[in-house]
Amino acid sequence: MTNESLAQSYLRKCIDRLDVLSLLFRKKAYSDVVREAQEIVELAIKGMLRDVGIEPPKFHDVGPLLIEHKDRYEGIILADDISKIAKISKELRKDRELAFYGDIDFIPTEEYTIDNGRKAIKGAKFVVRAAKKVIGKAR
Repeated sequence: MTNESLAQSYLRKCIDRLDVLSLLFRKKAYSDVVREAQEIVELAIKGMLRDVGIEPPKFHDVGPLLIEHKDRYEGIILADDISKIAKISKELRKDRELAFYGDIDFIPTEEYTIDNGRKAIKGAKFVVRAAKKVIGKAR
């Protein structure tokens, strides 16, 4: 298996998971939308990194690594879009555990709203669109 084929596998998983976001949103499971969106964004960015030969680290917010290697994506996606992707990753990363586990004073099913769900879906779709442009095309 090559980095490129693994990157393509990540992209396929992201695309499939986007469909799940719609279902969770319809069920008003906004905390689950946020958590799943974070995983989609993480996987998409890691796919983008793998596609150019960078082994992604085993932590959740790899947006800064994408910025560090933005020159590898020149002519494919804009530097401003790379910055936006990194921002989306950072914001969703902050919610990763709370959206899933909550805390003694934070019940995820009560705290996350329709607006959180919409923002998470919008961010995930943006990142996956960028990954579609990159994976298989960057070098």
